[in-house]
Amino acid sequence: MTTEPPPASSAEGAGPKVGLFLLLTFGWSWGFWVPKALAAEGLVEGVPVLPELGAFGPTVAAFILVTYTNGISGARHLARRAIRLDFPKRWLIPALFLSPAIVFISLGVAIATDASLSFPWADNPIVLPVAFVVIFFLGGPVQEEFGWRGYLLDPVQKRLSALGGGLAVGLAWAVWHIPLFYVPSETIYYQNPFLGFAVSITLLSVLMTWVYNNTNASLLPALLFHASFNWSQGMFPILDSDLASLTLVGLLVFTTVVVVVYWGPTSLTRADGESASRSGL
Repeated sequence: MTTEPPPASSAEGAGPKVGLFLLLTFGWSWGFWVPKALAAEGLVEGVPVLPELGAFGPTVAAFILVTYTNGISGARHLARRAIRLDFPKRWLIPALFLSPAIVFISLGVAIATDASLSFPWADNPIVLPVAFVVIFFLGGPVQEEFGWRGYLLDPVQKRLSALGGGLAVGLAWAVWHIPLFYVPSETIYYQNPFLGFAVSITLLSVLMTWVYNNTNASLLPALLFHASFNWSQGMFPILDSDLASLTLVGLLVFTTVVVVVYWGPTSLTRADGESASRSGL
């Protein structure tokens, strides 16, 4: 289906403000998270109880910047990208099912090596679809993707290529999570090794760049990909097994290498004349 490409940039003539975006994103999120991390480490006392708003940093930063640059119309355009369907629907397959496939293979390794693994939802499987919806809106995707893919990715991959942009955004994305590794909570981060997480999320960023670049800059596949990845790891206890965790990383490495080799590191697309970077902000 032929569609009209999105506008070249939300900040026509000025360019996306990458440094300011990162400053706002980290400032917002770490402003909520760092005090909790310091208190958990016993370094400060009397930290006020803060609302759970830190994860919204990337999306808040993106909407602030597009509104500042283009007004309410810029914010509306960014929001509408989350419901755009003008892309080949076959790309919903990797967005929704690639992460579960990788996790299920890793889960097989976990089950084969650790019979003690448990599934808290086993007696109530309706939890699975409900959890996906909750994760979609409150478990990362909506809180982050308007920023990472919606604002930051295009200008970075324009400078560094699609592969370089995916890696750079992935590294920033990983570092952004650091305070959560020191905050006792029910998330997957606390007391888990940061290095394995950083490698996994950076590879995931490259795979998400691949899907994003082939879906006309729509944010819907990115939101679904992010939700699928978080849901798969949250519902199936692969992180409780060291071998399964290593299998997950190995499969992400293998999949990313195949994608980069086959689709090409410059744009991660194979369509002749297709632009590797569509900001559409």
